[in-house]
Amino acid sequence: MAARVLNVNVGVLGHIDSGKTALARALSTTGSTAAFDRAPQSRARGITLDLGFSCLRTALPPQLGPGPGELQLTLVDCPGHASLIRTIIGGAQIIDLMMLVIDVTKGMQTQSAECLVIGQIACQKMVVVLNKIDLLPEGKRQSAIEKMTKKMQKTLENTKFSGCPIVAVAAKPGGPEAPESENPLGISELIEVLKSQAYLPSRDPSGHFLMAVDHCFSIKGQGTVMTGTILSGSVSLGDNVEIPALKVTKRVKSMQMFHTPVTYAMQGDRVGVCVTQFDPKLLERGLICTPDSLHTIHAAIISLKKIQYFRGALQTKAKFHITVGHETVMGRVMFFGPAPANFNEEIQENVFDFEKDYLYQEEYLSKDSVSSEENKENDQAGEVQLPKQQWALLEFEKPVTCPKLCLVIGSKLDTDIHANTCRLAFHGVLLQGMEDKNYTETFLPKLKVYKQKHKEGQVERVMDDYSVIGRSLFKKETNIQIFVGLKVKLSTGEDGIIDGGFGQSGKFKIRIPDGLKPDTKMLLTAASKKKSKGGKGDMTKEDESSKNDSAQPVTISLIFKRYVFDTQKKMIQS
Repeated sequence: MAARVLNVNVGVLGHIDSGKTALARALSTTGSTAAFDRAPQSRARGITLDLGFSCLRTALPPQLGPGPGELQLTLVDCPGHASLIRTIIGGAQIIDLMMLVIDVTKGMQTQSAECLVIGQIACQKMVVVLNKIDLLPEGKRQSAIEKMTKKMQKTLENTKFSGCPIVAVAAKPGGPEAPESENPLGISELIEVLKSQAYLPSRDPSGHFLMAVDHCFSIKGQGTVMTGTILSGSVSLGDNVEIPALKVTKRVKSMQMFHTPVTYAMQGDRVGVCVTQFDPKLLERGLICTPDSLHTIHAAIISLKKIQYFRGALQTKAKFHITVGHETVMGRVMFFGPAPANFNEEIQENVFDFEKDYLYQEEYLSKDSVSSEENKENDQAGEVQLPKQQWALLEFEKPVTCPKLCLVIGSKLDTDIHANTCRLAFHGVLLQGMEDKNYTETFLPKLKVYKQKHKEGQVERVMDDYSVIGRSLFKKETNIQIFVGLKVKLSTGEDGIIDGGFGQSGKFKIRIPDGLKPDTKMLLTAASKKKSKGGKGDMTKEDESSKNDSAQPVTISLIFKRYVFDTQKKMIQS
């Protein structure tokens, strides 16, 4: 019986030129087809353009169970170049343990911070590697390492990686041009730390097969090989797999894991799958799956959280780069939350309730957002009331193929890469995808997001004890008929109902079912007498003072809500 091999995916992330590829090379024993900057563009530019993979096999550490076996650490070398952040986000979804590589002479840089943010969203454990210690003068090396270690501990204090191991190494002493005979420093210590941090990731072979393909190439006489990591389910020889982006189904002819033929692979495994009669140029990267198990969607509802390092507000109608599954597309957002009365209600995780009403938001509400000013008035203590959960409707510029409940990241990747700011804006979970191209007609009307409307006008005069004439609530051209029957409230306390238009200038009649209070009647009669007193001609002093006296007119308040996606634009009052 073959010894058990446990695969743990280790992401190697960090700023450009922090030495990630050299570190992966120093650690690994077996390079895969994608490893070590083999792509011609990568070699020419001297940077990693795509996810590189290689592996390191070592004895199974004691915390991972008794018996013989091997621990396979699959190293995923993520590009550090800022414009390639979409590739990193794609890679982070398959990582169990992250190595954040820091150039010890430079410390945290913009992309190191972005990688840290991605790690917080997508990974459970992290090891910090301080690389290039050979560049520190030997006499001061130890103190410089200690100083940088303290600095990193401080940076990580308020993250979920607080207290994580920090290891100092020189992956390639002397730099890229140095002879291969130069031995790397600190690598065996790093391997021990990685072994101590390895854990049994929860792997589940059941459910639909889904694999993130990151390379596709042909082998003469064999067919086309797609290499990647299995995100869910399992695959066996002879299975049919679908390439959903192309709507093509192929049969698995053979499989390999790091140059070893296998007949079966499951969630978390890194595998090469060979199929025939398929042009590798058609699929650079993407997803393959059990036929008909993925959907292609045009829009989605997600639950989301703002990334704390993102500066600026997240505004409705803004466009973001949306990374979902393994694709990054442009999308427009609309934020919404629970009605204010339900801010503290417990929300069921990963489920969206179409029965509930939701309040439209001009932006995502956070402690520093402008809209939360309104909440301050409601809360005497000055404590800002924020909802426990907020959602967004994402509308994609082109359809995307992805699994349900997958990770979604919104970023502003068009921000200047040299600006010292975090470009990742929010992250969330895809709760509901819309597959119908005409979702605006077929699906959105089910989404009960409303806007609260508040209009104010004034009472112009009394008609009788049970009715008044109002003005300034509607424009002259408004069709008042659609407002007939809506309830209004006078500033003096009476409830009224809009009865219809009055004349041509936007005035209207209000019926007061319980009648006007005597005080109100007196107030209104006095006001209208004063108005009629001032004759024609120039304004007298008396008119001036009467104008000031009636500066407190009786106002009319009309409050209703309108559902954003209601085609009939009905006005609803509770």
